[in-house]
Amino acid sequence: MILSAFWPFYQFLWTVYFFIMFLVGFWCIFMFATIVVPMWLTEGLWEYFGKSKPFDPEDIRRKKLYEQDGVEVIYTHPKGAGPFIHEGHH
Repeated sequence: MILSAFWPFYQFLWTVYFFIMFLVGFWCIFMFATIVVPMWLTEGLWEYFGKSKPFDPEDIRRKKLYEQDGVEVIYTHPKGAGPFIHEGHH
């Protein structure tokens, strides 16, 4: 009896929920059909048949400073409590 007083609000919430889920589902289908499947049919098959080099996750990993070519790291572990302005000893 008490919950029936809120029926229009619940109906509104379910309508909003349905509309949002409809848009999310449509977006997922759209992205799958226009992004994922064409990627599989181009880069994936291209790699599968040996037309490109195999995918290496290390190529896209964010390299640490000391792993980069041409970079020399002088202080990897500075001593002291910081901030590290090296104007002399404390």
